[in-house]
Amino acid sequence: MKKQISIIFCIATCLVLGFSCSKDDDDSGIIFNGVKTGAYESRLEVPRLQNSGTVFIHHSTKVGADSVMTYCLEYNLSKNHSRWVAFRFDGKTRAIGSGRSDAWADDPKLDSYYHVGAGYFNGGNRGHICASYDRQYSKEANRQTFYMTNMSPMNGSFNSNYWTAFEQYVQDKGRDASFADTLYVVKGGTIANGMTQGTATSSYGKSIVIPKYYFIALLRFKGGNYSAVGFWVEHNSHGYTKTSAPRSVIGDCVVNIDRLEQLTDIDFFHNLPDGIEQRIESEDIETLRSVWNI
Repeated sequence: MKKQISIIFCIATCLVLGFSCSKDDDDSGIIFNGVKTGAYESRLEVPRLQNSGTVFIHHSTKVGADSVMTYCLEYNLSKNHSRWVAFRFDGKTRAIGSGRSDAWADDPKLDSYYHVGAGYFNGGNRGHICASYDRQYSKEANRQTFYMTNMSPMNGSFNSNYWTAFEQYVQDKGRDASFADTLYVVKGGTIANGMTQGTATSSYGKSIVIPKYYFIALLRFKGGNYSAVGFWVEHNSHGYTKTSAPRSVIGDCVVNIDRLEQLTDIDFFHNLPDGIEQRIESEDIETLRSVWNI
């Protein structure tokens, strides 16, 4: 995957120092159909944009004097669902304590023509992609997780009893500074043809695709080293209708990033230099189980 020399130099320099080249204080907002308005698309957690029938949106809040990205996403305008949602846990974003806002709302950065309303008439729960508990470092950041662009129509038992095992794993790893200086996270549900379970109807009468699978891609940076792992999860209760699934279920769903890219048709972590990207994306499963304590 070819990259401009200047971008490679910037990214390589930032990798050595352990931070992203992107400017956290760039609040330019939205990218329509490939017209780039800011540097958020060059962050390590952001997959390659599809730029066809999609809108790129990011949300930020102030943490002290700094503007910090809450999350970003690429939203498919015809499916009324994101392709993916990306964010990170680091020294500014791993804190907890803000509480849950339950501030369900349409995304103010999405044109009102594409608003779906703050509820579903059918199709199950309004399931967070970037979880409420992923963003606990500020009340405003938590409120932003309740935008409908960050929601997916989830089976209730899957959302409450099974998917939570994966969410808690990500949160535990992201908030453990001894495990990762920065944990880069991409989460989503499948929306391509043949990868859905029908549609839900929103409170504005819009059809929202219901994913057949959900996925997570994680990139760990610790002490100058990188590792990445993926999870591919079928969207059903898995038998956990009354009790919560144990942490061990995540081991049944682990894949490397090469495989996850094949399954999702999403190019994860493409802003890494090619050599690092190729190495971390092709790691064997047993190595990943060891590094990631799966």
